[in-house]
Amino acid sequence: MEASRSFAQRWTYAEFARLPDDGNRYEVIDGELQATPAPRPAHQALVGELTTRLTAFVRDHDLGWIVPGPVDVLFAEGDYLEPDLVFVRRERLQVVTERGIEGAPDLVVEVASPSTARADRGIKRERYARFGVPEYWVVDADTRSVEVYRMLVDPTHPEVVRDVLTWSPVPGGPALRIDVQDALKGFS
Repeated sequence: MEASRSFAQRWTYAEFARLPDDGNRYEVIDGELQATPAPRPAHQALVGELTTRLTAFVRDHDLGWIVPGPVDVLFAEGDYLEPDLVFVRRERLQVVTERGIEGAPDLVVEVASPSTARADRGIKRERYARFGVPEYWVVDADTRSVEVYRMLVDPTHPEVVRDVLTWSPVPGGPALRIDVQDALKGFS
């Protein structure tokens, strides 16, 4: 699979919004356009699995919205990312607009793939931390683990979860327990 390509130019949102729907995934990270090939079917199936699990929990407890990608997360001029999945708490739904998510989601999830893993753990993690995303997961089917970055505590050293991931999207609220091995079964 082809690696990400970077195109040197400062990109405005208007320019970004005019990019073609040509099967590539486009993001502008720190002012530079990044292009990666469309995700593989196993990648998208895993995004679907995670979306199903998180959506059921969020709906059952009326906590907000789970939005699977593709969805634009618009942080600032020159920073338009497209994560695999985001969660926005109910009391913050005003950041969800017709253009995308205009502000920091409460959770961002990226499923690592050969063409994105370096950026997911590097520049994208850095941007998510800079713009105030409180929790960030990098899901790695190959290592059968989830790297959980609690960005407000330590944005550089994740908790690597291989057994049970416990997610509490609202402080003091209900918690979802995900058996990581079960959730990632068949996706590597």
